[in-house]
Amino acid sequence: MQELGEGLGTAFRLLMTLDPDLVEITLRSLHVTLTALVIASVIAMPLGTLLAIRRFRFRRSVVAVLNALMGLPPVVVGLIVYILLSRSGPLGVFGLLFSPTAMIIAQTIIMVPLIASITHQAIREIWSEYHDLMISLGASKSQRIWTLIWDGRRPLLTASLAGFGRGIGEVGAIMIVGGNIDHATRVLTTAIALETGRGDFGLALGLGLVLIALAVAVNVAIHMLARTERESRW
Repeated sequence: MQELGEGLGTAFRLLMTLDPDLVEITLRSLHVTLTALVIASVIAMPLGTLLAIRRFRFRRSVVAVLNALMGLPPVVVGLIVYILLSRSGPLGVFGLLFSPTAMIIAQTIIMVPLIASITHQAIREIWSEYHDLMISLGASKSQRIWTLIWDGRRPLLTASLAGFGRGIGEVGAIMIVGGNIDHATRVLTTAIALETGRGDFGLALGLGLVLIALAVAVNVAIHMLARTERESRW
């Protein structure tokens, strides 16, 4: 209990004084996760919308695989990205391993199935309401996709926030492809693991409090958006 109390005291002091290491690690975490989130959203939202409005053979199988990939172990993603980006891998010539770019790639792969699956479920409900209208107006496939994405922007924003929450707390894949290099690829989750092993509970708790604050902020945002969406339908 004494160590916990001392650690919390040190953590609050680091937060109040905006410790440079704490700020640097937090900003790098946000940079990596937000960049991955933008890329994942650009890929996943049109994909999820297309699956909701397009009927083709094996569509149910594709949706089932997409839903299954939501539970894909992040460590496996990290291993695959590591193999692809290593010197002997097909993308090794670019020298991306142990860089923020490699971390962004791994987080993007982790986020895409989650965002696409939530998008598919949300757009499927909207499509059932707008299907006859869009068909009668002769809207093209691309017009249907972007109209549905715009009309479903609230649930899609919720999907993005869910993807952010998944990415910001990731440690396994990030540790593998980033290497947890000081002043280069160290982020909140990997730094917490490292500082805990070192016995620096003050910095570890400080980083943990920042991570908890980000997670709480995301969940509050999701709750508020969901409530707003429900109220707008009444």
